[in-house]
Amino acid sequence: MKPKANGVKFSLPLVHDTRMTANRHHVSASGLRLAYRFCEGASDDTGPAIVFLPGYMSDMAGAKAEAVIEWAERNGRACLLLDYSGCGQSEGHFAEGTLTKWRGEVLELIEAVCAERRVLLIGSSMGGWLMLLVALALPPERRAGLIGIAAAPDFTDWGRKPGDKVKLLAGETVYDANPYGPEPTPMHAAFWADGQANRVLDKEVPIDCPVRLIHGQLDRDVPWDTSLRLLTDLRASDVRFTLIKDGDHRLSRPRDIALLLRTLSEFASLS
Repeated sequence: MKPKANGVKFSLPLVHDTRMTANRHHVSASGLRLAYRFCEGASDDTGPAIVFLPGYMSDMAGAKAEAVIEWAERNGRACLLLDYSGCGQSEGHFAEGTLTKWRGEVLELIEAVCAERRVLLIGSSMGGWLMLLVALALPPERRAGLIGIAAAPDFTDWGRKPGDKVKLLAGETVYDANPYGPEPTPMHAAFWADGQANRVLDKEVPIDCPVRLIHGQLDRDVPWDTSLRLLTDLRASDVRFTLIKDGDHRLSRPRDIALLLRTLSEFASLS
């Protein structure tokens, strides 16, 4: 949900960053080079590794991701940013991406760079759905917490009209108007079918770690009551929902990011 660009492949030239969080690459099990940035954290950092999961057709260069890793650098905390295959600076074709595939890539990177650390997952829009799927795949003892920003679980279901579903079921690609760029946003049949198979709402979500959900009431892409539905479905008792009355979908204004970082700091104090 929050597309930045369009097309079937996103594999941009590697930007050589001289900071300690310079872009790196991990070769996935499927042979694709996945771009990521990792802040090691201070030598005495025993807290969870922060993992930021971007939205649909988004990448690790977004304002929220940058703010999170800068916070981690300032506070000596470990932090992982990444681009899914077919997005940002990772190899692959976006049309071949699915939640199942991207979940596997996220788990690979967590194991490759975060070792045995507990993990604090932050998911923006579609990344909020992926956040849940990744958390469910991790052992419960490694789930330090979740922060959802305009989380969009099940958007292949509630976000598609019946006519769109018929086309997608027939293998067609459906295009939507893109409020963030000149080209329409595609939803490919494989992504849609995989999303339908990975729906999590309207049943218990067996996650017990602390969860914080942030949503804008003026969000036109993901209805804010989606976060309320998720709050109700989560088994965890320590779940808090923050509704920003004038907030949009992106929640990238300075005061929105300040709220995100305050929420992140709260988790840091708990660890």
